[in-house]
Amino acid sequence: MKLTLKRPIVFFDLETTGINITKDRIVEISIVKVMPGREDTPEVKTRRINPEMHIPEESTAIHHITDEDVANAPTFRQVARSLADYIKGCDIAGFNSNRFDVPMLDEEFRRVGVEFDFHKARFVDVQTIFHKKEPRNLIAAYRFYCDKELTGAHGAQADTMATYEVLLAQLEKYDDLPNDIEELAKYSSQNNNVDFAGRMIYDDKGREIINFGKYKGQVAIDVLRKDPGYYSWIEHGDFPGDTKRAFLRLYMESKKK
Repeated sequence: MKLTLKRPIVFFDLETTGINITKDRIVEISIVKVMPGREDTPEVKTRRINPEMHIPEESTAIHHITDEDVANAPTFRQVARSLADYIKGCDIAGFNSNRFDVPMLDEEFRRVGVEFDFHKARFVDVQTIFHKKEPRNLIAAYRFYCDKELTGAHGAQADTMATYEVLLAQLEKYDDLPNDIEELAKYSSQNNNVDFAGRMIYDDKGREIINFGKYKGQVAIDVLRKDPGYYSWIEHGDFPGDTKRAFLRLYMESKKK
């Protein structure tokens, strides 16, 4: 079964210096771009990025990219504009992308001053579909759905192509799985997140609910009205830019009479 595409979709994977979205940096990005009507001939682009910081040895042990490998690579600032243009107007897919790759890329764009509105895209997280159907990891997913061994695992291009193949195999295997991107995005979302990191989620009434810490489960705007200092803590804390922006919007709304 093929995907039903109404607009392009990009599958992407990041290799990074670590897993801290606000402090770590991208060292490699791979993109598989699938166009409507050309699902069998996706475009594949992979690029190393100089993170302008040391790549910790524990990260190198996973993706095998060293400081020397990226010493002459462009910085993210140098490629950000062309990257934004390339994925503009596309839906977005990946493996664990909703919780890591999308917030990380969003943070990198913000850091270099390139505006990109991820909220206009629909997100398909293949890992979420996999965990709902067959809870395992990408290597096991590739083996289970594609009957292949994933060579080059934790390399961005190998992981990205495997993710695309796994989704196609999932569509073939499960008759009840929609092949429409809008419906896949709904199916693969774990929570109705307000921000990418899921620090706030929408409840069934459409209200923003704090999803962590001492105010977890409470309506965010009510908390901000009774405890204005809470926003200051968010603003100066180690939170992704998208989370801070979501709280800022509610903070400004809480000040209205």
